[in-house]
Amino acid sequence: MSFLTGLLADSGPTIPQFGQTSSCVTKNETFCWTWFTQNWSSKVDFEARLIEHVKLTVIAVAVGFVIAFVLAVLAHRARWMVGPVTFFGSLLYTIPSLAAFQILVTITGINDWTVEIALVSYTLLILFTNTLAGLSAVSPDVVDAARGTGLTDAQILLRVELPLAVPTIIAGLRVAVVTIISLATVAAFIVPEGLGKPIFDALNAGDFNTKFIASGVLCILLALFADALFVLLQRLLTPWASVRRAR
Repeated sequence: MSFLTGLLADSGPTIPQFGQTSSCVTKNETFCWTWFTQNWSSKVDFEARLIEHVKLTVIAVAVGFVIAFVLAVLAHRARWMVGPVTFFGSLLYTIPSLAAFQILVTITGINDWTVEIALVSYTLLILFTNTLAGLSAVSPDVVDAARGTGLTDAQILLRVELPLAVPTIIAGLRVAVVTIISLATVAAFIVPEGLGKPIFDALNAGDFNTKFIASGVLCILLALFADALFVLLQRLLTPWASVRRAR
C-alpha cells in the first residue's frame, strides 16, 4: 500500500510551490506593494529599468540640446535659417513614434542608436524654438547698449543674450525632458530597456496588474521629479526673475 502511495505521488501532477507569494499576487489585485519591493532590484529589476530610462532620456536631451542650440544661435544671426530648420523639426516631430522607430530599424538596425536617433529628433523642434525665442526676446536697446560698451558679438551672446534667454531655454528643456521620458517607454518596442520593458511585458502577459502600474507610476514620478529639478535650476540661475515676480 505504501509502495502504491509512493508510486502515485511520483506520477501525479506537480503542484507549484508559491512559497511566500502573498494573496495579493495570487488574486492579481490592483497593486501589490510587497511584490514590488521584492522585485525592485531582482527579477523584474525596476531599479535597473529606471536607470536605463534616465540614461535614454539624458543622452537624447543632451544631444538634442547641443544640436538645437547651435542651430538657434546661427538662426538668430541668419534669420533665413528659421523657416527651413523649423519646417524640418516640425516634420520630425509629427512622425508617430512607433513609425519613426520602425523606419529607423531598416536603416540603423535594432540597437540603442536607433532609439537615441528617434528620441533626439523629437527634441529638436522644442529646444530650437524655445532657444531662438529666448534670444530673440532680448531688447535691441540692450544689445545696442552692450555693443556701445565695446563688447563683440560673441561677448554679447555670452554675457547679455544667453543670460536673459535662460528662462525660456529652461522652459524648453522642461518640455523636452518630459516628452522624452514619455516617448522612451515606446523604445522598449525596439530594445528591451527602460521602464517600457516591464510595461510591454505586462501588456503581453495580460495577467498581472502590479508590474504595469508600478512601471507607469515610476515613469510619471520620474517626469515630475525632472520637471521640479528644472524649476529649481531656473530659480538658481535667474534669481532676478523671482525678485521681479515678488514685486
